[in-house]
Amino acid sequence: MKIFEEMNKYGHEQIVFARDEKVGLNAIIAIHSTVLGPALGGTRFFDYKTEDEALFDVLRLSRGMTLKNAAAGLKLGGGKAVIIGDPKKIKSRELFHAYGKFIDSLGGKYYTAEDVNVNSADVAQINETTKFVTGTPAISGNPSPFTARGIYMGMKAGTSVKFGTDSLKDKTVVVQGTGSVGYALCGHLYKDGAKLKVYDKFNPVSVEKAVKEFDATAITEEEVLTTDCDIFAPCAMGAVLNTENAKYLKCKLIAGAANNVLMDAATGDVLENMDILYLPDYIINAGGVISCGMEITDGINYNAEVVNAKVDKIYDTTLKIISLAKEKHISTYRAADEYAESIVNAQKG
Repeated sequence: MKIFEEMNKYGHEQIVFARDEKVGLNAIIAIHSTVLGPALGGTRFFDYKTEDEALFDVLRLSRGMTLKNAAAGLKLGGGKAVIIGDPKKIKSRELFHAYGKFIDSLGGKYYTAEDVNVNSADVAQINETTKFVTGTPAISGNPSPFTARGIYMGMKAGTSVKFGTDSLKDKTVVVQGTGSVGYALCGHLYKDGAKLKVYDKFNPVSVEKAVKEFDATAITEEEVLTTDCDIFAPCAMGAVLNTENAKYLKCKLIAGAANNVLMDAATGDVLENMDILYLPDYIINAGGVISCGMEITDGINYNAEVVNAKVDKIYDTTLKIISLAKEKHISTYRAADEYAESIVNAQKG
């Protein structure tokens, strides 16, 4: 991969490669933009097959954080980090201490938080060597419930447009990924009367739990994109849909927690042509960063009730994006980018 070409393509400010052989740390920190403020984005701990795969992921994720934070009304820029390796084998306090020191060396330009395979306890260990973390157990804690709440509110908004009511009662929803966010989302949907179909490649135990607790139906990997449903909720890794596999979908609405659900804008156009309403991921999954952002700005004055009120406004923002797309005759994918980029560009002056 030609790194500077990729940075220019996405508009990144800085990429930091961090390594500590003693503790097995290999990490990439990508700072996409600090125009609106310090970059905020979680740390993903994943056993990538190649370094190029890890770099591709962190570049796309960090750009998405700039757009997400801007659209959520946060005075924060976008960044993201990935730690390369199998967390089950190399995760340790020493590794997170070393990682925290690298973050600290950036002097507050980047704040990190939870993401895939990094939990509140891990964040607390990073916090032992740097103050530039959020979602800490002592203040705001696990952001997943707020993320799930935002997805639910966005889904209700999309449902009101697509089905004429924002109730999820009797709607069949496929939830791909039953981790902390996906599972919490299942809880919201179940309470609202939705019928659930669930799948998780890495956590079959959580699938079994969802089947018992939410009367869900377990489906296979092959069925995720092809089974009949009203709503598809991708809540695992990104790049789930591309211009080819999107054609197999049998849903009317897409709303999930995964970052970068679509491979590219062309996929958004395909969905538009199929009359499938796509709710842009970084618009509806912003609940967690709203919580983390408020920990950064409010500190010990952090108030969960205030956060929930802001997260609930994702409903209105979702409707705004859908309306903008209709007005400009473009996909919701492109409309979301226009909306968020206009906020960043306005700050540039």
